[in-house]
Amino acid sequence: MPRFKNVIVAQSGGPTPVINNSLRGVVDACKAYKDKFGTVYAGFHGVEGILKEELLDLSHQPEDEIALLRTTPTAGSIGTCRYKLKKHQEEDFERVVEVLKAHEVGYLFYIGGNDSMDTANKISILAREKGLDLVATGIPKTIDNDVGDSAFKLIDHTPGYGSVARYWASMVQNANEENAGSCPADPVLVMQAMGRKIGFIPAAARLADPKRELPLQIYMAESNVTLEEMADNVNDLLKQAGRAMVVVGEGMDVGSIGETKDAFGHTQFSASQTTVAQTVINYLNKVGLAVRGTARGQVPGTDQRGSITFASPVDLDEAYKLGQKAAEIAMEDGNGYMSTILRRPGIIYDVYYDKVPLELVANSERTFPKTWIATNKVDVTDDFINYAKPLIGEDFVSVPMVGGIMRFAKLKPIFAEKKLKTYVPQTLR
Repeated sequence: MPRFKNVIVAQSGGPTPVINNSLRGVVDACKAYKDKFGTVYAGFHGVEGILKEELLDLSHQPEDEIALLRTTPTAGSIGTCRYKLKKHQEEDFERVVEVLKAHEVGYLFYIGGNDSMDTANKISILAREKGLDLVATGIPKTIDNDVGDSAFKLIDHTPGYGSVARYWASMVQNANEENAGSCPADPVLVMQAMGRKIGFIPAAARLADPKRELPLQIYMAESNVTLEEMADNVNDLLKQAGRAMVVVGEGMDVGSIGETKDAFGHTQFSASQTTVAQTVINYLNKVGLAVRGTARGQVPGTDQRGSITFASPVDLDEAYKLGQKAAEIAMEDGNGYMSTILRRPGIIYDVYYDKVPLELVANSERTFPKTWIATNKVDVTDDFINYAKPLIGEDFVSVPMVGGIMRFAKLKPIFAEKKLKTYVPQTLR
């Protein structure tokens, strides 16, 4: 057990509809083991909050507000960031250790994707080098489902993915009604899904139509389909069905879209000059459609990763348990692990919770299995459907309502008293 008992939990990267339930899992588990854990703080806006010594006290929040974290989406409660701790930023690393020591922190829980696991791993190693007895534990999250390995032996899926998969299954169902009704004038509807260069999110569109009865084509970055090939495919479908729904991954190669990059070097598709969907729409309308009318588009934004109304109940439950499991790992196994979820074989969906070394998942990047891409390159196989379908659940989540609007958690601004000099993170100067 570390000499210090206090806890910091933080998160970084893009949020999810269920991320706060992992946070709630940590808080609840730490309260249940009061002899092991002291005050639980949140790094307000991730590692930036740790660097700035902005530590939100979670132990003294009203119990009702902590309970409401279950159905409070995205990262508004404790904030997130896209701040990367790079090797040369020695001042930042030194500052993190100073803050941890000043507030007697012996446990660090970091919720995030592969880059966040790298951050947790780096802090863990540095703390040891500086003589701080720190237990750092990762908690996975990402809607992209790209943490871990393509063999699914490190983690089966990440919290957040089941909910965004459900979002897309629902969206395509609704879009089909629009497309079917409007097809005399607008026969092609192009929809853009998040996911950078990995296809798990656009692939989830198939969950809306597992029997393949709808005029639906799915284009993932991994399919390597050109705009010319896409136009031929779409026109072939128009000749058969008279209309077409086209789901494109935002990372599909359509040429330059005026990309902007975040601190991790990732393309910010929603902040670029144009979109993949608009490029596709422009091209289809330029070359011409096989039927009368035009192609139109729909580009949902951050609501894909923030809509609690489409959250999967399975996803919510698993996110919470992974937070709880992280606390158990910290107590029983010590430093340097991430809580993980694995699937038992068989037709009945059954999972268990375990741990994997942080170093194995830090900066890991799962790829979409090639065997799950259909031979025609515009669909996915039944193996993917069998993998993803259990993750979206079968019921709608009940969200508390007050006065006709959703009631989210409202944490009080109770911050730890600052003990160190004001500090500006290196890359923000």
